[in-house]
Amino acid sequence: MITGIPYWRLSSFYFFYFALVGALSPYFSLYLNDIGLTAQAIGTVNAVIMGTKIIAPNIWGWLCDRTGKRLKIISIGSFFAVMFFGGLFYWKTLFPILVITFLYSFFWNAVLSQFDTVTILYLKKDSHRYSQVRVWGSIGFIVTVILLGWLFDFISIDYLVPIAWFLLLLVWLSTLTLKEPTRETYKKSDVHWVSLLKKPSIIYFFIAAFLLQFSFGAYYTFFSLHLEGFGYSRTSIGLLWALGVFCEVILFIFIHRFIGKNNVAKIFFWSLLLTGVRWLTIAFFADNLWLMIGVQTIHALSFGACHAACIELIRRFFNTSNIGQGQALYSALTFGFGGAMGAMSGGFLWGISSQLLFCVSAAAVFISAIIVWYGLCCTPISELSDDSF
Repeated sequence: MITGIPYWRLSSFYFFYFALVGALSPYFSLYLNDIGLTAQAIGTVNAVIMGTKIIAPNIWGWLCDRTGKRLKIISIGSFFAVMFFGGLFYWKTLFPILVITFLYSFFWNAVLSQFDTVTILYLKKDSHRYSQVRVWGSIGFIVTVILLGWLFDFISIDYLVPIAWFLLLLVWLSTLTLKEPTRETYKKSDVHWVSLLKKPSIIYFFIAAFLLQFSFGAYYTFFSLHLEGFGYSRTSIGLLWALGVFCEVILFIFIHRFIGKNNVAKIFFWSLLLTGVRWLTIAFFADNLWLMIGVQTIHALSFGACHAACIELIRRFFNTSNIGQGQALYSALTFGFGGAMGAMSGGFLWGISSQLLFCVSAAAVFISAIIVWYGLCCTPISELSDDSF
């Protein structure tokens, strides 16, 4: 535990937030398939959810940086997400689902990147310990994904909607337990965040992160369907998802000891290379349970190490008064635009071949690794920081 911050209140948000992700990421596509949507329709729905991250985080990020009222805005976003998500109780056809998911995710995507900023501002000079707070999100994911995987082998997957709505309600309630970080953490700067985007290292970073999340768009949308096609039970699918995140938990606990000034870009690079191997193994050896168990352990690097490295790089790239906009831009270009493009293209590639889908994902990640190596690993450390930070 980290002293001097509201550790458990910060952690409870991550726990409930990623418990919801653990409900939706593995099972929402199965739910949509169960109610009769086609692969292209499922890809479109997931693309809408991810696509709202392109615009929404930047709006909320600008508003948070301007007002300094991050937690208030996070609470408002969570509240409206709860309200709109409730529409899934009543409608089960494509067009209403697209409208509901757009409205829900527009507000939902105001939440995580700004809460990451709140956590970093609470941590101050201990920002490298971010993973020790974020780890509770991974634990929440594991609990939900295992429990629901077992449950959906016995009850209808229609129960996913009320379960997810309740978790979303808990996220909103958890935001009400916190206070804003002290005002002195909002340090002013003469450097506008737009001018920072001219730096080559930042451009390379965003391109690499985009390609990584492009590959994850296919994984989040079609991995469960891919495994179900090979005869895996929903319990087995849930356990495989949980294994990946369990390994992520172990990494989050210890990675702050290894992320240093000189090696964060190299951690990003090697994690990307192994992620490419992961996607190729899923493409060609999904029928081999032991290989699936093996490659799911790579999730510790694919998501855990990559995300921790990205958060640290954003902290270096953007000064305190711009960090909310930096987090929002990261969310928009990567989880938003990258994830949406991955999900949308995955819907078309799935109709051709599931193997082709994951091969394209692997190619994207290998290109990302090349960019990181030449654009970040070979760049002097002084160029990976904003001088005004």
